[in-house]
Amino acid sequence: MKTNNRKEKGFTLLEILLVVAAIAILAGIVILALNPAKQLAETRNSQRWADVNTILNAVYQYSIDNNGNLPTTITASPTEICGDGVAEATCTSESLADLSVLTADETYLVSIPSDPQGPVVEGGSGAGYTIVRTANDRVTVSATQAERGASISVTR
Repeated sequence: MKTNNRKEKGFTLLEILLVVAAIAILAGIVILALNPAKQLAETRNSQRWADVNTILNAVYQYSIDNNGNLPTTITASPTEICGDGVAEATCTSESLADLSVLTADETYLVSIPSDPQGPVVEGGSGAGYTIVRTANDRVTVSATQAERGASISVTR
C-alpha cells in the first residue's frame, strides 16, 4: 500500500478573489485621488491664463508702437473679443471687440487665442475672452469661462 503524502501547490480560489478585490479597491482609491476632471479643468485654466496674458501683451505692444493709442474697438464696457478669422462686419454686428489690428501681418499676434472650451455662445463668433478699457486707459482682459471658481483677469 502506497500513501500519497505530497501536497498540491498553488492558490485557492478564495485567495485569488481576495487579491483581485484588494487590487480593485486600491485602483478605485487612486482614480478618485487623481480626479481627472479636476486636472483637466486646471489645465484649461492654465491655458486661459496664458491666453489672457498673450492678448494683453499684444495690446500693450500695439500701444507702444502707436504713441500710446489703444485699438479703437476696446471700449469702456466689457466686450467679448471677436474670434480669429471672423469677418469684421460680423464682429461689428454682434457687438464684439475686433482686435484684428493685432493680427494684421502677424505683427503682434499670429491669431487671436480662443477659449479651450470654445465660444461662450454655441456657434458664436467670440473668442471667449472679454476686454475693457478704464478711464485711465488701463486695459483688463478676462476669461469668462474659468472653471472651478477661478477668476482669471489681468489688468495693465
